[in-house]
Amino acid sequence: MKDHKNGLAFSEELVKEIKDKFFYVDSDPISGKRLFFDNAGGAVRLKKAVEKQSELEAFPDCPERDHEMSHYLQRIQKQGQDDIKLIFNAKNGGSIITSLTASQVMFQIVGTIADNVKGTNMVTTVLEHPSAFDAVDYYARKTGRELRVALSNKDSGEVEVEEVIKLIDEDTVLLSVMHASNLSGTVFAVEEIVKKAREKKPDLFIVVDAVQHAAHGVIDLEKTPVDGINIGPYKFFGCRGSGIGYVSDRVSAFPHHKLIAKGDEVWSLGTPAPSQFAVITQIVDYICWIGEKYSDSIDRRALYLEGINRIKLHERALLHRLLEGSDDIEGLRKQKNVKVYADNKDLTSRDLIVAIGFENIDCASAAKEYEKRKVILAPRLAVSIYSKRMLDSFEIEDGVLRVSPLHCHSMKDIDEFLMITKEIASL
Repeated sequence: MKDHKNGLAFSEELVKEIKDKFFYVDSDPISGKRLFFDNAGGAVRLKKAVEKQSELEAFPDCPERDHEMSHYLQRIQKQGQDDIKLIFNAKNGGSIITSLTASQVMFQIVGTIADNVKGTNMVTTVLEHPSAFDAVDYYARKTGRELRVALSNKDSGEVEVEEVIKLIDEDTVLLSVMHASNLSGTVFAVEEIVKKAREKKPDLFIVVDAVQHAAHGVIDLEKTPVDGINIGPYKFFGCRGSGIGYVSDRVSAFPHHKLIAKGDEVWSLGTPAPSQFAVITQIVDYICWIGEKYSDSIDRRALYLEGINRIKLHERALLHRLLEGSDDIEGLRKQKNVKVYADNKDLTSRDLIVAIGFENIDCASAAKEYEKRKVILAPRLAVSIYSKRMLDSFEIEDGVLRVSPLHCHSMKDIDEFLMITKEIASL
């Protein structure tokens, strides 16, 4: 992966194949033709994920009965559970948590740890999504612990490892850190953070928010053995209405919400929805399909790794094009009146998210100008509860426009966006 510092793009033929596997990449029934560059807010949907979910939701059968259709639903659920563990590379025990949202999963994990671990402080970072930051803040206040917050580097858009580690001591209850920033796109050095944090406190409980990163890169609990992690399928080519988490055996051993008669490893409450697990399998199938283009392996995890790494390389190539442009159009770094925030020059440490602003127009107005030109992206403003803390850490007063294409986009899509950006920058 480090050998291609500026990425390695898919062929035009493969991009065409990939686009055909998603709904509404280039157009939608309401707007018509458009560029959807708000995938950090909810990625475009795999056709097979949506179709499989709809197919299974039509069945009235309870998956906890003993007849043929229930057995079919049980097999789908089991495959989905196996694929969740495959995504996380969770080979040694642990338990799966499901809920309506990834935020609910995070609050449940953090709350269980906070209620059962001794200590005087809890550590997180300033760049966390509110679903993670607020969970730690809420339980720190509820249990009377000190909240310690690692600060960011406003130039690179990251939280440096030592900024996190210096806040940890023998009285730290838990560390919560995200896999990648949903504002700057910078990927945290999770493996190094986990290693150094456990050197400082060997039994430290660590929780990771991987919602933003899951669609863009590898997650590997063998290399980063944390106690809790979550993803949101709706940001991972899947559907809304589902949050997925995984916890270590030592977290499952704590008292947590469950039916009394069931074992500690069970976190589900009520009858499961097999369709939600089927969505995960469709996501893994799709990524393995990309892997098969480059590998002859028959191992599912190996094909998944090949596929997600190829996605990473293509997205890095798109990111490089966004920032540097081409012979035909200047990139964001070179366009007049355009500012790229938290612009880490090492593209190997970034996911496909860029925060920009304009010198000639405010962000909210710029978002409307993009919409007029059939481009959908997200203004992340200082008045928003989802953005203010992160923007303050970068010393950005107004806000930014978050540009988040996906691997199903092409170089042509990026160039079209750059041309529209240049037009708006000259208003």
